[in-house]
Amino acid sequence: MRCILFIALIITSFSNPLSAHELTGTLQQIEKSREIRIGYRQTMPPMSFLGKDGLPVGYSIDLCAEVVREVEKILGVAVKSHYVPVTAEDRFTALEDNKIDLLCGATTKTISRGEIVDFTQLTFVTGASFMALKETKIRNNFEGKKIGVSKGTTTATALEKLLTDAEVKADIVFVKSKEDALKALDKGDIDAFAADQVVLIGMALISGHPKSYSILPDLFSYEPLALALRRNDADFRLVADRVISDLYRSKKILKIYDDWFGQFAKQRSSAFDALIQLNAIPE
Repeated sequence: MRCILFIALIITSFSNPLSAHELTGTLQQIEKSREIRIGYRQTMPPMSFLGKDGLPVGYSIDLCAEVVREVEKILGVAVKSHYVPVTAEDRFTALEDNKIDLLCGATTKTISRGEIVDFTQLTFVTGASFMALKETKIRNNFEGKKIGVSKGTTTATALEKLLTDAEVKADIVFVKSKEDALKALDKGDIDAFAADQVVLIGMALISGHPKSYSILPDLFSYEPLALALRRNDADFRLVADRVISDLYRSKKILKIYDDWFGQFAKQRSSAFDALIQLNAIPE
């Protein structure tokens, strides 16, 4: 009988590796509170934004919902998702200060950012480009122009380098939100707005008059996106990575992609298809 019980214990431990040792970090915190705090951006469609009912929706929000379901499965309890709005400036400090547990937006994974937060496997690939009013006929002629960009983003850094390397004299105008950027474009306060191409597409969609804008096809940066979490929390990161890998292996990620990008990007980029193959890591 003891032998049978011992074998059963071993099998159970292998079926759920995390149950083989005491919960730590974020998982332990969630087990106690029965709540997970999800940081999200309110104006980053189609990655993360407020829907018509005032609730957070988007590509990254759907991915985080999958992570929450896996956490519930591991803990064996229902977990409430508490959504906390964050900005480009305070999103990482929100993780550091334990105000959120998981950052679900349009966050670029970089080595330098890895010094303050941790990242999951890549969830999307995009790059920075420009959006302008079609009537301005702006292509790449930015000399003397005013270019808007969100402060504290990798796009802002890439834009400064682009203008310096090309020896183009243009004014960089920092805007607080995507809504402010659209207003500035429509009023002529800025000639173009720089952001990840996927963000620009989302902005055009929610503007109410998407055909008024032109999004340049050329990219001037490579932006690998991921979910972010606190550093030194290997168990929680493993849960998130397992979920993301399974989405790639099962191709369920394609359904999520089509839900948010299918209406205006029916043909996936070769970079995203490569991402699916590379991140379909075996269990």
